Amino acid sequence: MASSCALLVAFGATTAAAPAKSRPRRWAGAPRRRLGLSAPRRSRGGALRARSGDERARMSHGEGSLGFGSGGEVGKWEEEMEKEKKRKKGWVHFVGIGGSGVSALAMLALEQGFEVSGSDIKWSSFMDQLQRAGARLFIGHSIASFEGLTVSAQPDAVVISSAIPKDNVEILHAKSVGIPIYKRDGWLKMITDKYNLIAVSGTHGKSTTAAMLSYVLDSMGDNPIAVVGANVPQFSGGNIISGSGPNFVLEADEYDSCFLGLSPYIAVVTNVEWDHVDIFPDEGDVENIFRQFVHRIRTGGHLILCGDSPGACKLLSESANDVVSNRSTGSSSAVLNHSYSTTTYGLSDNNDWCASSITPNSQGGQRYVLHYRGRKIANIDLLLPGVHNVLNSLAVIASVAALHKDRNSLDSTIDSVRIHLSTFKGVSRRFELLGTVNGCQIYDDYAHHPTEVRAVLQAARQKFPSQALWVVFQAHTFSRVSALMSEFSTAFSIADHVIVSEIYGGRETNKWNADARDLSALISGPSAEYIPKMDDVLDKLVLKILSEKNQETVILIIGSTGDIVTLGPKLLRALQGKS
Repeated sequence: MASSCALLVAFGATTAAAPAKSRPRRWAGAPRRRLGLSAPRRSRGGALRARSGDERARMSHGEGSLGFGSGGEVGKWEEEMEKEKKRKKGWVHFVGIGGSGVSALAMLALEQGFEVSGSDIKWSSFMDQLQRAGARLFIGHSIASFEGLTVSAQPDAVVISSAIPKDNVEILHAKSVGIPIYKRDGWLKMITDKYNLIAVSGTHGKSTTAAMLSYVLDSMGDNPIAVVGANVPQFSGGNIISGSGPNFVLEADEYDSCFLGLSPYIAVVTNVEWDHVDIFPDEGDVENIFRQFVHRIRTGGHLILCGDSPGACKLLSESANDVVSNRSTGSSSAVLNHSYSTTTYGLSDNNDWCASSITPNSQGGQRYVLHYRGRKIANIDLLLPGVHNVLNSLAVIASVAALHKDRNSLDSTIDSVRIHLSTFKGVSRRFELLGTVNGCQIYDDYAHHPTEVRAVLQAARQKFPSQALWVVFQAHTFSRVSALMSEFSTAFSIADHVIVSEIYGGRETNKWNADARDLSALISGPSAEYIPKMDDVLDKLVLKILSEKNQETVILIIGSTGDIVTLGPKLLRALQGKS
């Protein structure tokens, strides 16, 4: 059985990260010549593929593309890479592998040469990707999941999701036979400790921000490792990038205090609000857990924080007496406890990085003017609508500027970031267009908190100022609905009609007596109705759209988990079958 130390060695994290200027190459001996063919990359299934034309165009704006003098050299390098893939490093079993966070860790382990197996109570889209990549997957939890693979008779480690109870049969079996068990936070600590970790946290926006940052760094030639808790269509690995480092971008989750095992070089805090009310009794508890996370930033590191978020700004207030101004050096950042620097971003010009003159652009996204400490820097174009995505992009800009501060001039860095931000297409289930039928456009979104609902509706109204906007909403967890009922009731104000379905309780029983019918009755602004079953919601939408053809209606389906995730594809198929 591999020890924790052996697993750490296997993940390639045995030495301190190399300085950015001398990052390790993807493969020893690969010539660094800029020719027509860029370095092959692993496909979603683990095989190598050549970069697409779009990727080569993106790479032409950055540094570090690899080229080869002849087809023979390319073939030889690909052969060596395939041999390395076959040198398996051990067997890791993931319990709760179907979730967004754990599935990403499993995919990264596959890409890094581990045998991977996993189990969950039901199938998910993330498991489709894992199965194609070679993972052995099981529905239901049983010791049968531990049947031997080619490397060893039992797993070398078991990694468990935060949602898995302690009495799970697989956990009990692993304990009985002495297999090391890691909660997600412990596993993350082990695999990130020796990298330049950029941990993207926040109550909202961390998936999009982490994906956007990873995409930009990869496009600039940084070759990062990245783990994102959502599918990213522009990642060949789905929700990961399996680069060589030394930069590791991670979506850092506050649920179950998961991010407290991390030691980030750069910590991003997009915002802080009360959520996960089942484990955080009030907003003060949320602020406290984020404060603990911020204190884990490495000496000499950076805190990138949204200065427009009152909750995020409270993370700084406790250290007011310890703040040392850098005004003498022309910097408006502060050093907290003399250990790391802080940079703020937002729409207010009180922030280090700020945006002004936000307007829709011709690509359906938006353009804004970027300022740094009062100086206009550049015009930024995004493909994504919504003010929240302006804030996400500012977090990316501030993070890259901090990461590359000793490598290039600020203007040069921002020019490269600007180019790649303009081609980022977003994250699955974040205002994602599923299709258009009979003049009706169907969008899907993951929002499950009132602030997120408002944000996606603002983006929808920005993109479709005059079309009828129908919303279908399924709330996630009884505790959230009970605690945030008042906030939910006003979150839909700019929609034209809202359908509320029954609450998806997930891991909870309804001890709060929360009722989606009550939410429907309290919604202020648009007309609203309660239709508990999703099949009935589907019938209602099909009838409406077919009876009002070419009315340019926008259907926005909102909800994080539950049968709401299948409604959009079902609606699209039903309409296509009848058109």
